[in-house]
Amino acid sequence: MSCIRFNTTAQREQMAQRAATPHDQDPVAAFLSPEITESKIARVTTLSKDSNPKIRESAALSYHAPQAVYEALAQDPDEGVRACLARNQATPCDVLRVLAKDSSETVRAFVAINYSVPQDAMELLREDSSDTVQRLVAWKESLREDADLVVV
Repeated sequence: MSCIRFNTTAQREQMAQRAATPHDQDPVAAFLSPEITESKIARVTTLSKDSNPKIRESAALSYHAPQAVYEALAQDPDEGVRACLARNQATPCDVLRVLAKDSSETVRAFVAINYSVPQDAMELLREDSSDTVQRLVAWKESLREDADLVVV
């Protein structure tokens, strides 16, 4: 995947307008991404059907894919695509539940460390046949316990 991005004239204009607008003196807010449009969603959908698994991985990492795209990518024959989907915190809970039962240890491991995974899927992963997945579940739970100990 290339790191070069080619923005359209409309996207460049939109970014320039947003950068010129005050954002409550928050410097990070000046670097807002362009709005999510129907054409962007259509592009992600098209990428999700590409014959190259690396292209499908980029669709799996999208925060703005339609539910049907996430569901289709959860059944992708390429483990890398499913692993990217498991890593994506925007992946819907129902799709993460499917991925928690994936045949790939790597996919299940990424589900275990995804902060959006529902509790019932975490319980399933806690009993996983893979020691690696079980250790990741325990590690994630220890982070939560440590956070509970922090006094604010």
